[in-house]
Amino acid sequence: MTAEPLTTAAARWPVPPPDGYTVDDLFTLPDLPSHTELIDGSLVFVSPQRTFHSISIDLLVNGLRRTVPPELRVRREMTVVIDKRNGPEPDICVVRAEAVAGQKQTHFQAADVLLAAEVVLPDSESRDRDTKPHKYAAAGIPHFWRVEMTGEDDRPVVYVYELDPLTKSYIFSGMHHTHLKLSAPFTIDIDLTEIDQL
Repeated sequence: MTAEPLTTAAARWPVPPPDGYTVDDLFTLPDLPSHTELIDGSLVFVSPQRTFHSISIDLLVNGLRRTVPPELRVRREMTVVIDKRNGPEPDICVVRAEAVAGQKQTHFQAADVLLAAEVVLPDSESRDRDTKPHKYAAAGIPHFWRVEMTGEDDRPVVYVYELDPLTKSYIFSGMHHTHLKLSAPFTIDIDLTEIDQL
């Protein structure tokens, strides 16, 4: 008995167009896995979430929503269109309320994003620490947070960055281990040790 070769459409890898994929492709290609991102015209498939990733996002989204002003909204895992070939999906973003178009919305324009945050995992280290922050800064997103797991208790540490509009790059403004208390982009007060209750 011989094995049959896999010939179903589901077993074939998508072949990119000669100039790479565009954000239009990202939104129209059938059967893409959840949370597929577009970076430099290439589709990026994410691996399954870890508990740290999920509960860190929950902790920060809940904390942000407690103090977000009415002209802003907090969203998790939504595509941000930077340009024709880049549609990353920050783990968390704060957007202008007028950019929210309804319950079926799938993405936001970078110009409507005030804060993008990434929770770093082993498979996304390079993208979350280097590639995506550079793209967010070049797109003019004023604030960026990088969240990493640290210490024996595996709690989050939040690295906070603000955009230098002249250089279009982020400037490090603080590292927060147990308490995230900020005045920009609005008043924020999050007890990071609450992750132990999630």
